[in-house]
Amino acid sequence: MVNRFAAALALCLLAACAAPGNSGAELKTASDQTANEKRALIRLQLAVGYYQQGKYDIALDEVKQAINADPDYADAYGMRALIYTAMGQVPLADDNYQHALRLAPRNPELANNYGAFLCQTANRPQEAMRQFESALKNPSYQTPVSALVNAGVCSLKTKNIDAAERYLLDALRYQPDLPAVSSGLARVYFERRDYQRAGFFINRLTEVSKLDNLSADALWLALRVQRKLGERSMEASLVAQLRRRFPGSPEYLAYERGAFDE
Repeated sequence: MVNRFAAALALCLLAACAAPGNSGAELKTASDQTANEKRALIRLQLAVGYYQQGKYDIALDEVKQAINADPDYADAYGMRALIYTAMGQVPLADDNYQHALRLAPRNPELANNYGAFLCQTANRPQEAMRQFESALKNPSYQTPVSALVNAGVCSLKTKNIDAAERYLLDALRYQPDLPAVSSGLARVYFERRDYQRAGFFINRLTEVSKLDNLSADALWLALRVQRKLGERSMEASLVAQLRRRFPGSPEYLAYERGAFDE
């Protein structure tokens, strides 16, 4: 999710796209940029690259220089929030998201990413849902599937299974092969004890994602679903993956305890 924003930001930067909510008669293009804005853009492009490489200290310095060149550059504060999140600096990340949204209150990408931060990192899911809804209501939002998936996952976190299903089924219509959609819907139906439907979406998940690429959480969900369906050979394969790749994970410890219904 996080990297999804960085990739989208990189594409936007390369296209010199304007922030949503531009009040001018024409969209801003590269030729309209001031010298300071161009310097800020270059620095932010570098920051995105370093962030994606995990070089957070260097990325942070590049963002600082982007902000020095253009103090009102909302995307730079959004990028700095991502870096601070990766560094475990939660209050600083929160401050930067809020500042970015004060500068660009109608930016749906910032709202979606702040929502993901609030739900996953800050454990403030109710506030997160307001950010997802803000993003989804914006007609200029080009990647609503991201906010739909995030809203679905966050709804699962608060045990609002009906809302999770609605968001994830909407996401399914946008992008049926997205692994996060299949994983989320499998969890929805597992929670409802509708194991046949859960198995359908687990099978979709394993068709588009190799087992080697699944997270511990996804493997544990798939394992439990296959166990409920009596698919012992598939269950054994998933157990082997979980044991080999995540031997110290909470999911593998839950397997060892036999906590299949937790």
